[in-house]
Amino acid sequence: MSGTFLGMPAFPEAAGAAVADPVLRANLRHATHTIRAKRERAVAELADWEELRQAGKEIKDRTLRRLDVYLLRLEEAVVAAGGTVHWAEDAEEANRIVTGLVEATGEREVVKVKSMATQETGLNEALAAAGIAAYETDLAELIVQLGDDRPSHILVPAIHRNRGEVRDIFRERMGDFGRPAPEGLTDEPAELAEAARLHLREKFLRARVGISGANFMVAETGTLVVVESEGNGRMCLTLPETLISVVGVEKVVPTWRDLEVFLQTLPRSSTAERMNPYTSMWTGTADGDGPRAFHLVLLDNGRTAALADATGRQALRCIRCSACLNVCPVYERAGGHAYGSVYPGPIGAILTPQLRGTVSELDASLPYASSLCGACYEVCPVAIDIPEVLVALRERVVAEGGSPHRSGHRLERAAMAAATWVFDHPAALAAGERLASATRRLHPSRPLGAGAWTEGRSLPELPERSFRDWWRRRTRDGEEGS
Repeated sequence: MSGTFLGMPAFPEAAGAAVADPVLRANLRHATHTIRAKRERAVAELADWEELRQAGKEIKDRTLRRLDVYLLRLEEAVVAAGGTVHWAEDAEEANRIVTGLVEATGEREVVKVKSMATQETGLNEALAAAGIAAYETDLAELIVQLGDDRPSHILVPAIHRNRGEVRDIFRERMGDFGRPAPEGLTDEPAELAEAARLHLREKFLRARVGISGANFMVAETGTLVVVESEGNGRMCLTLPETLISVVGVEKVVPTWRDLEVFLQTLPRSSTAERMNPYTSMWTGTADGDGPRAFHLVLLDNGRTAALADATGRQALRCIRCSACLNVCPVYERAGGHAYGSVYPGPIGAILTPQLRGTVSELDASLPYASSLCGACYEVCPVAIDIPEVLVALRERVVAEGGSPHRSGHRLERAAMAAATWVFDHPAALAAGERLASATRRLHPSRPLGAGAWTEGRSLPELPERSFRDWWRRRTRDGEEGS
């Protein structure tokens, strides 16, 4: 299986294949239900959760309205602290900047702490093309990399794998990337974790260049923040001589006081913890402490285009907690790969089409990858109204002449054109209503092409006469009797 999402089919086709995989379905159901239940308990501990949620929403909205101001303030603070800031308009420019920075060090390998921004840009592939090996150090990302796989979840990229599959991947592939798995490795979690620790320790101690993302950037001081649970981030951020952080421009927050809100809501929404075991923060460089050179690459890659959309810009509030994935009935059954993006689930269905556009059949299909049940909005810690954005994106897809189902596009347009004409001509509508009522006993119980929908639903019975005729008769009878 390829490690990239290039050439993925539209969501309906990819989801159909995923739904037919019973092992995948079982893995997803077990994992999402477990995380969901833990999150509910963690959130219930806070009496002011809804107030925190609203505060996070308002902070993000306020920041996005003045994003240019806060980004320039961030740049000034980073430079004053000894760092260097680079601006990347798109993925290609970001990859070129990072590749050049690594090549300038003379090193041929880097260690990485989990970074969705570099997955978005395809940095690993760009580095490999330049002869530079990039090693993922997050446990789940390591599993994905060793298995030549793709991430399928924001928080748990290897959620589609069970323990037995992970054991087999470690046994078969660890030796190709460095220290091999221990002899007799079983699928016990403690043994798997120890195998990963031993494998990665050599890379941590040898690497001279580290690459990271960031959960937040504090404009006030130029501080970057990474929260994680395994300690690999702390190793990547402190041991290398050069640290390169690639971060989306929307990750900035104005002040430390603003950061305090998200350090309460993010852990509970993602790992269901009161706080993350490791919260690493760094501000520029310091003599004798941490990397000697720090580079911050600020990534746009479609974000300012999303910012210009009054409805769609709320997707930029996302703090990548993954709570929406864990409650989504569509994600639970289809899994993350079907979305064809590093951002799966409900948030991916609204973020990816805005970052990449809706030209491709895959991206045009993503806004339709939802039942619009609203569960994602209810759990979002920054109150992103995902159903609202999904509907707006569906309108955009249609307005741009696209369709989630290209084969049925002409029929759909013809049907909508016919309906428009009928509603524009009241006499034709009235005649159609009378005809439908007169022939109601001849109507099939399951109309052609709607069998899947009506299998679990009953079609409404047509009345003997339409409301229009009923009202006309009622009004006439009332006038005659007066």
